[in-house]
Amino acid sequence: MTTPAPAADRFAEYRRTRDRNLRDELIVEHIGLARALARRYANRGESVEDLQQVAMVGLLKSVERFEPERRLAFSTFATPTITGEIKRHFRDRAWAIRVPRTLQELGQQVTRVTGELTLTLGRSPRVAEIADALGADVESVLEALEANRSYSTESLDAEPGDGFGFGYDSSLGTLEPGYEAVEHSSLVRDLLGRLPEREQIIVRLRFEEGLTQSQIAQRVGISQMHVSRLLAGALATMRAVADQD
Repeated sequence: MTTPAPAADRFAEYRRTRDRNLRDELIVEHIGLARALARRYANRGESVEDLQQVAMVGLLKSVERFEPERRLAFSTFATPTITGEIKRHFRDRAWAIRVPRTLQELGQQVTRVTGELTLTLGRSPRVAEIADALGADVESVLEALEANRSYSTESLDAEPGDGFGFGYDSSLGTLEPGYEAVEHSSLVRDLLGRLPEREQIIVRLRFEEGLTQSQIAQRVGISQMHVSRLLAGALATMRAVADQD
């Protein structure tokens, strides 16, 4: 029976030949490392199977990039590559609603500081206390807390817990008069006239110029979350006026 060559020699051979069969053998030999690292991130809203698939991508990249001549153990090299791939998955693809990268990172800091302050204060910290600890403004912390809620969403079939057995989808109408009104320019001019000047600007930027909420926030000089609230309120007002008329 032939004794397999040392791992370093086999990695060196793959680096020289790029033999896919040898690559696959090296991946299979180290698949346990990928699975073990994936299990560390279990119970965070992603299935272990999905995390293992992501870890396998990191393992493949590790095998492709490993330089045995640097005399570094493969596991030492592969571990940060695989965990980085998993963290990137959480950061970029595991959000139910797309959230800007900076807001995701602030949300992680808010979560960490909230836990630390809870232990220190013996109670849940106030938003202002979290903001002081982070050196951030209160509005940014509120946005980060809202963003953290975007990590997962409820199914429309799920019951909201009111005990009546109706899903969230039962509260959705088939028509949204506020949005329909925006589509009819003759009506929208009258409805816009009922709004304060800033809300008029925001509605026009959103529906006439097609700007995103983030772009509107930059144009008007307020936060994206504030734009979202003002836009929702403006549409609700327009809808109520349209229904009454």
